[in-house]
Amino acid sequence: MTSFTPPDSEANIESAPLLQMLRRKEQTWLDWGLACQQLQKAGYSPQQIFEETGFEPIQQNQITVASQVYKSLVDNAPDSVLSYFGERRSDILYELRILTHGERVDAATLAADKQLDVDEAHIIAKAIKEFYQLKTLPPGFTKTPGDAMAHRCWHFARQKSDLQARSQLIGQGLKFAQSDTAREQLQQLLSDFTVVKTQSAPHLPFFRLESEEELPRLMPVVGHFPLTVDDFKAVPMVDEESPFGIVKYTGTCAWVPVPGWQVILRAEDPVALLVQVQDLAADLPQPTEEVLVIIDRAQRQWTSDSYFLTAVSDQLQVAWFTDAPEQKLLGQVILVMRPKRVLDEDYTKDPWQIDE
Repeated sequence: MTSFTPPDSEANIESAPLLQMLRRKEQTWLDWGLACQQLQKAGYSPQQIFEETGFEPIQQNQITVASQVYKSLVDNAPDSVLSYFGERRSDILYELRILTHGERVDAATLAADKQLDVDEAHIIAKAIKEFYQLKTLPPGFTKTPGDAMAHRCWHFARQKSDLQARSQLIGQGLKFAQSDTAREQLQQLLSDFTVVKTQSAPHLPFFRLESEEELPRLMPVVGHFPLTVDDFKAVPMVDEESPFGIVKYTGTCAWVPVPGWQVILRAEDPVALLVQVQDLAADLPQPTEEVLVIIDRAQRQWTSDSYFLTAVSDQLQVAWFTDAPEQKLLGQVILVMRPKRVLDEDYTKDPWQIDE
């Protein structure tokens, strides 16, 4: 393996001590996250850091993001919470990345107090995010992280006709409820067996690329004849990024090829976002992968059968609303595109293998 010499950067760091710390797993995960961040700013790619240290790219991303979440807690979280997360559970803080700074403090405090595992933290973060956005709090529930989780359990318990499943949700809600009134709302379900059906979230409009014809190659256009040599030389180099063939040039713009499906052709002002599938607004039993979310910015009229792009504390989010939301809608989700499955990219590059 050839050695890599990172280019100069503003960080002006010494990479060798950082790589050694990661390789030996010295100090705390917070130091590891900062080291990964500094190395990437110095020019190391996640793959190169992995080859040098053994930290896989997915682990680098987790500790880097978690360290940023921890930093947002420093000024407002109790010392006991900071101490709890200072040497452990970066996976828990990673799940809190979807929350605002204030919500993170509430969620982290609850997570430390209850010593939640990563699955519980994922549910808690989603419950707080949805509950804190409600314009009017449901009767009996207070704006606290425990009551947010209690309300989620109460909401789903009312939809269950199976008594065992209903009781499990009630018990879980009572475990987290922080107010007496929230406990009362849950305890009422022990004697009230009415099943309340609520509107289900619509399915996200997923498509997956399946054929080569659906994955065109994007090329820069020089212009119309007559053209000069300078015009030709002015065309930037195209460097495609997998898996969607994104290209960038010397300016500030980038392009991505999207097949000409009818839903794309009908869009008036489409833009694309790269999103991890688990970060979308719905719980999806799908493998972790990056998807391309296409937003039509011209479609900002709320409907209950679509997802929309909105913003919370200046952070973009994809969400579904049962009723017309108070916050501004930035566009409608018209398509979520999965990358084409490729078993062996190098294999398909050899024409003789394809012919056989």
